[in-house]
Amino acid sequence: DYVVVKMIPDNRLPPRHLHSVHTGKTFAVIKWESPYDSPDQDMLYAVAVKDLVRKTDKIYKVKTRNSTVEYTLKKLEPGGKYHVIVQLGNMSKESSMKINTVPLSAPDALKIITENDHILLFWKSLALKESHFNESRGYEIHMFDSLMNITAYLGNTTENFFKVSNLKIGHNYSFTVQARCLYSGQMCGEPATLLYDELGTGEDTSASKSGRSTDVAAIVVPVLFLLLVTLGIGFVVLYMRHRRLQNSFTAFANSHYSSRLGSAIFSSGDDLGDEDDEAPMITGFSDDVPMVIA
Repeated sequence: DYVVVKMIPDNRLPPRHLHSVHTGKTFAVIKWESPYDSPDQDMLYAVAVKDLVRKTDKIYKVKTRNSTVEYTLKKLEPGGKYHVIVQLGNMSKESSMKINTVPLSAPDALKIITENDHILLFWKSLALKESHFNESRGYEIHMFDSLMNITAYLGNTTENFFKVSNLKIGHNYSFTVQARCLYSGQMCGEPATLLYDELGTGEDTSASKSGRSTDVAAIVVPVLFLLLVTLGIGFVVLYMRHRRLQNSFTAFANSHYSSRLGSAIFSSGDDLGDEDDEAPMITGFSDDVPMVIA
């Protein structure tokens, strides 16, 4: 025996499994399920979006009979913070979640040019890759002194360069450039960071490792090549000298070889020549004869 039981739908239950599917700079895709399975009629949902930065609210209405609902929130701001509430139109229990949109990208090609008493920071316009960025918003620049462990706000500009003065010798600095923060620093762009050492050379952190490895390779490879060439030349010189000494000794030995005796004969110091035999021998000196050395 069996009994079929049909549950009475409860429209006071909240939507289930509310979550974010995808978040961009100006939109967010959210998804949830109906309060109960297989609705037999259209259900009206109220989607409230609270801007936690601007302190504003927007309400959207969604009508559907699907058990699973997917909805796209549009006209959001990059780097914004939002509180999303979903409930049935009869103001039943609610489901909520928080969403943070993707901030604006960091400026590209941040470089440093060193002048006599100051430096200039240069970067590419963010509007080249961010269609949602307006140049009138501008950029803000921060500096971190690693020796003093202090971060300073240098200012903002609508240009693509910034002048920095009064840098101290022997200090290492880190500069960051980002889209200007809005609403008391709550909505900012991603920062681009550049290191500046005490020698006055800027180094982009995104390329520092590859730059260092390239520089080391550019130095090490020529040095190793020169060492190999020098060692090769040294071996050739030693080999030539060895062959020359060997040939000289062979010729010298052959010139003194006696076929009768079967060996080489070398003269001693007694047979150096006739001139030595003809030279008069020096006899002793008399004690009563003075010796004069000119």
